[in-house]
Amino acid sequence: QVQLAESGGGLVQPGGSLRLSCAASGSIGSINVMGWYRQAPGKQRELVATIATGDSTNYADSVKGRFTISRDSAKNTVYLQMNSLKPEDTAVYYCNAAIRDSRFSPWRVSWGQGTQVTVSS
Repeated sequence: QVQLAESGGGLVQPGGSLRLSCAASGSIGSINVMGWYRQAPGKQRELVATIATGDSTNYADSVKGRFTISRDSAKNTVYLQMNSLKPEDTAVYYCNAAIRDSRFSPWRVSWGQGTQVTVSS
């Protein structure tokens, strides 16, 4: 069993910053890609950013230049630094990770429970 626990969400004014964290725990042999997604009310879940084991990153166009994804492999943790936040960034943010418990096991994608980010004055 693998658990992903997000933290760091909250209420922030437009132009402000937040840092989200997501720690993986449980039966972990290795982690491949880790990522952040978000879902606003009435909309589909969308990709925000991903980071691979070689630290190559991918961002949605809407967050490029404002958000930065990073990871600490020793802590099985992924971060999302969000700067210059806009009201349209308001959503529940979910982390996910492709994890296997040994090199003989298949990769499985796990999701966190989500953390609310609200950008409002």
